[in-house]
Amino acid sequence: MVLGRGMRLLTGALVVACVVLVGHSARGGDPSARSLPVEAVRDVVPNRVMTWNICNPCEESNVDRAAEIATYAPQVIGLQEACVRDVESIRDHLEDLHGLVYHVEYGTVLRNWGRCGGTPWSPGAYGQAILSAAPMTDVVNVEYPDGGSEDRGYMAVTTLVGGQRLRVFNTHLAERRQEAVRADQTGVLAAAVARHERAIVLGDFNAVPDAPELTRIWALAADTDPQCRPSLTGNCKPTTDWQSKFDYIFLRGVVPLERRVHPTPYSDHHLLQTDLDTT
Repeated sequence: MVLGRGMRLLTGALVVACVVLVGHSARGGDPSARSLPVEAVRDVVPNRVMTWNICNPCEESNVDRAAEIATYAPQVIGLQEACVRDVESIRDHLEDLHGLVYHVEYGTVLRNWGRCGGTPWSPGAYGQAILSAAPMTDVVNVEYPDGGSEDRGYMAVTTLVGGQRLRVFNTHLAERRQEAVRADQTGVLAAAVARHERAIVLGDFNAVPDAPELTRIWALAADTDPQCRPSLTGNCKPTTDWQSKFDYIFLRGVVPLERRVHPTPYSDHHLLQTDLDTT
């Protein structure tokens, strides 16, 4: 009888312990149990922006993707080929594993079960996303009139970079061998960028620097690398595994400082980073 009572007490204690552990680890638990200090976000480099096509469909771990981003800790990063569920997971890992707190906005242009899972009648959302250490306002999500072989678009937000409020665009243009479609898309994007004296344009443009379809963007902004130009004399570092430059950080009214390309085993596109003088 005493033994039975002891076993019941032990079982009850284990149940309580499990509840406490789950309550502290589950995302739906008490926020105060997992809140990180405000100081954690100070580890973000305030004048750093990045762009990264994270590859989809690819069987990569969001833990690894978050670790790659955390290595460079940008103030703002634009992601392409991004499923909403993956971005939510990346954001959570950045906070829980690295103490980096980001706000997220989505530029969803497609719902696709093959790309993002879910169910056939409720597929996951796919497109672009922007993560920013500062809140974002004036969010715009535009689908291009012609996406080519797959729906494509751009998104734009206003947020802080280097302590200054800037307009940030993120886009993914039509796939390769669809030059005419991309030309129409950059026309739409350029018209939006031209409304702002200072802007940052991130994304996977699926085109090399001297491609005619990028002419309208080059007329408005410069690549973050001053050596990279739309001419044969330009020296543009490749940003993909097949040694082409498809990924860009275009700057309008903003001065670049240091910039780097980071190859990664977690995507066929490299991470592209730049630090800016926003003053």
